[in-house]
Amino acid sequence: MASFVDQVTLFATAGKGGDGCVSVKREKFKPLGGPDGGNGGRGGDIRLVVDPNVTTLLDYHHSPHRIATSGRAGYGDRKDGPSGEDLILTVPNGTVVFDNAGNQLADLVGNGTVFIAAQGGHGGLGNLALSSSKRRAPGFALLGEPGEERKLVLELKSVADIALVGFPSAGKSSLIAAISAARPKIADYPFTTLIPNLGVVQAGETRFTVADVPGLIPGASQGKGLGLEFLRHVERCVALVHVLDCGTLETDRNPVQDLDVIEEELAQYGGLENRPRIIALNKIDLPDGAAMAGMVSQELRDRGYEVYPVSAASREGLTELTYAMARIIQKTRAEAEVEERTRIVLRPVAVDDSGFSVVANDDESFTVSGAKIVRWVRQTDFRNAEAIGYLADRMAQLGVERELFRQGAVAGSEVRVGVGEDAVVFDWEPTIDAGAELLGSARGEDARFDSPWKSHERVVDQLNETEIATQWEYQVADPHTPELVVESDEEDGVQ
Repeated sequence: MASFVDQVTLFATAGKGGDGCVSVKREKFKPLGGPDGGNGGRGGDIRLVVDPNVTTLLDYHHSPHRIATSGRAGYGDRKDGPSGEDLILTVPNGTVVFDNAGNQLADLVGNGTVFIAAQGGHGGLGNLALSSSKRRAPGFALLGEPGEERKLVLELKSVADIALVGFPSAGKSSLIAAISAARPKIADYPFTTLIPNLGVVQAGETRFTVADVPGLIPGASQGKGLGLEFLRHVERCVALVHVLDCGTLETDRNPVQDLDVIEEELAQYGGLENRPRIIALNKIDLPDGAAMAGMVSQELRDRGYEVYPVSAASREGLTELTYAMARIIQKTRAEAEVEERTRIVLRPVAVDDSGFSVVANDDESFTVSGAKIVRWVRQTDFRNAEAIGYLADRMAQLGVERELFRQGAVAGSEVRVGVGEDAVVFDWEPTIDAGAELLGSARGEDARFDSPWKSHERVVDQLNETEIATQWEYQVADPHTPELVVESDEEDGVQ
């Protein structure tokens, strides 16, 4: 059974917001005391929190679906519904969060770091909160917003200062066991190490962590062996220590050749070119190993490497090696202290940002997008005519109808609010505010004057009803431009 997992897919579903309450206060002698429906509670969030006691993502491998609790509906007598509880998911230090498209969302480094994986839905407003001077007794409330649903990929990249890299059976596990309290599995066959091992090393006053990753072989960057699966664990390391086997029994291998192969795989993986390198020539406790170390040491130094002959079995040369690691760590930490702190850039919303966008589609439909608009639609109870009217008023006030009209929408045009499967589709019915009275005529014309006689007939009807006019007649100077002339009654003095 697996005990270490460093990559999982997490399905996070935040809690739904509670619905608002529709209630009218009733007391003795006050049958209609006014609206008193409370608001719904907020849905619970799903939060990822770095915990120093967690070292693997195994829990999410077995149960990847996590759901937060929803908020409760509001109550009468001005009582709001309780909010849902946030779901806290602990992750190891160094967890990287990606979305379903592969975009990095967060890099969780440092104990206590928090990332909201899925945000809970807003609670719906009750009819008390919806009441105003113009809407004294709303007969509707807003629904709770659904919680956010996200498919996330979590990857663990070990947070270590030094990474030990090398061929299988080069002695990396023995080395980390000799310089730290780590106790990895050690055996005389390749790929004994199946998971990264971390050890804490103390060199003088400097304390740092060392990571031992599974052995690399030619083609590791293309997926051969276990190298590609665990190379991500060396990305955060300050320096790399090449552990070269000087006592190998394979006649076609030597330390210099092993170094070239490993460097080629690291170059193919990418992102590790600027890491300092240290060479540890291991197994000098063997006669052949000591001889091989003496033969290749100068060649490696000529390439610019720091070379340390060591023996993990006899602990020879380990003190010099650990202090060399400590010097690199001290230099890196000193440079980090003088670096300028990362600035937080605030990008406020532009003053001319309408908060929504309208796009005309090829199929003569229109798509309206915007966080505010989508939330309004989701919170509308389409079974209630008053709630639909409230939504129409809000959208008209925001300018959505004007924009639809400007882009050529007509009565009956299909309008989608939102994108994807959660989009709400309806047929647009324009209001007067959007210019509905002009939609039945061509540009430059007005539907109110579609018949030149109808308007005059209406005027004459009004005059007849008030019995002001005694005589009237049509005088047509132009067939397309009728004029109405009302003659005066001189006796009554009415024009």
